[in-house]
Amino acid sequence: QVQLVESGGGLVQAGGSLRLSCAASRRPFRTWHLGWFRQAPGKEREFVAAVSWTTAFTYYADSLKGRFTISRDNAKNTAYLQMDSLRPEDTAVYFCAATTSGRLERQEDYNYWGQGTQVTVSS
Repeated sequence: QVQLVESGGGLVQAGGSLRLSCAASRRPFRTWHLGWFRQAPGKEREFVAAVSWTTAFTYYADSLKGRFTISRDNAKNTAYLQMDSLRPEDTAVYFCAATTSGRLERQEDYNYWGQGTQVTVSS
């Protein structure tokens, strides 16, 4: 069992930045691919970004490329999502997820999920 705990959410004005963190409870963290997803009110959960366990590959939703950056620190068992130039439409609950295989943009392929952290962007 892997426990994932997100943090770093909050209220920010449009144009601002936030960095989300995802701390994993289980080793070896380095063997898990990690993804970020988000769910806005009244909408389905959607893919945001993912990073392979080697950090050699990163993937982003096309609409978020250039504003969001995913990274991980295997020594700290933590993944990050740097979000810049935030917009009101980025308001959502952001979830961290882990998997050992599958297509990283597919939420169905993830085995473990965090509880989510709220991000609210005011205009």
